[in-house]
Amino acid sequence: MSENATTATAATAGTGSCCGSCSTAAPAAEAAPISEVYLVSGMTCGHCVASVTEEVGALDGVRSVDVELSSGRVTVGSDRPLEFAAVAAAVTEAGYELTGKAE
Repeated sequence: MSENATTATAATAGTGSCCGSCSTAAPAAEAAPISEVYLVSGMTCGHCVASVTEEVGALDGVRSVDVELSSGRVTVGSDRPLEFAAVAAAVTEAGYELTGKAE
């Protein structure tokens, strides 16, 4: 085996590929999203739902927003815990009031 072949083999050892430019290793697992449920008052129609969904959905790290109009429950899926004040500000911007977190 030539010196260059030995060097190349040593450089790519453990990468899972022949040249090291790609990897056959499994991708790192993503953290499971965090789900938090908030209570919002003042919503009465589909436009209200859309406004709250848009504003809360624009927060950094938010993956999903599910608004239940009849109960005022807003379930937010995110990459990490959200600051209550940030969610409150988004709901206020939409024109409604965040009254708390559901238990």
